Amino acid sequence: MKLSEFHFELDPKRIAKNPPYNRDECKLMVVDKATKTIEHKMFKDILEVFDEGDVMVLNDAKVFPARLYGNKEKTGAKIEVFLLRELNQELRLWDVLVDPARKIRVGNKLFFGEDELVAEVIDNTTSRGRTIRFLFDGTDEEFKSVVYKLGHTPIPKYLDRDATAEDAENYQTIFAEKPGAIAPPAAGLHFTKALMMRLEIKGVKFANLNLNIGLGAFRPVEVEDLTKHKMDSEHFVIKQSTADTVNEAKANKKRVCAVGSSVMRALESSVSAFGKLNPDDNWTDKYIYPPYEPRIANCYLTNFHEPQSTLMMLTSAYLDDHKLAMEVYETAIKEGYNFLCYGDALLIK
Repeated sequence: MKLSEFHFELDPKRIAKNPPYNRDECKLMVVDKATKTIEHKMFKDILEVFDEGDVMVLNDAKVFPARLYGNKEKTGAKIEVFLLRELNQELRLWDVLVDPARKIRVGNKLFFGEDELVAEVIDNTTSRGRTIRFLFDGTDEEFKSVVYKLGHTPIPKYLDRDATAEDAENYQTIFAEKPGAIAPPAAGLHFTKALMMRLEIKGVKFANLNLNIGLGAFRPVEVEDLTKHKMDSEHFVIKQSTADTVNEAKANKKRVCAVGSSVMRALESSVSAFGKLNPDDNWTDKYIYPPYEPRIANCYLTNFHEPQSTLMMLTSAYLDDHKLAMEVYETAIKEGYNFLCYGDALLIK
């Protein structure tokens, strides 16, 4: 397939700047792959879709305050440093993005807060990418404490506003546990404790995995031939207990719902030759686009994504019908659904 086949016009007004007051009261579009029918519900109505023995697989990655604002040595120029991932804990090496990139060169020192944190640029990685080393003598706990104090919630630039205190909670799933992600699994943002409790009472099981979401899934596709695009590698962990829960549900012909693209990619990165989920601790650059037949999840929960994004391509691949995928997006626009991280939800069953 070609990149141009995933184009549609997204009105900026359809990009939600803030989440709904109650997480589970956003809109939910339910699409049946077999009958190709579309229903419109509220997210909390998801309770009607799942039954005893069904499994929802969640990504327990936790967003950390990855956006730092500081100054360049000597000139005092204001700079933004976006922490992508820690490369070496002992040496405090980090892979980052800097802005404005033209002003940040190898050898520059960067100062944050009241000089509470100092970093040195040691390498260029991409046009905006740098490797930096934090010059910090304390323990790892003390270092992270300073980062959390000075850092800001890394809400996306397309929200076109500064992060607020509310974003620290809103831009995080209620089941987040393991810090390290720069974005939440957006499909998981709609869950509330009350809704999860009601699902558990009904007999629905939850199984966790971990994939620290980086920029890979959001990186623009810049080639018309989809096969030429490459995803960034991201680390994921699937525990034995999660594999057992998923495999039992599959054996019993129950629903296994991947909650978000990160979960789908992790599940599809650790499948045995017999179609079973394996426990794993690995890296994945899994790129799912049509045609593709998922081997683990038989249900998919996601949000509505940007045109021509890898996230939209995954939705099309899962539907196994690109015409229906475009109809889903056209319907979302027509019916006033909100898009992107704080937007509405899509369930494909």
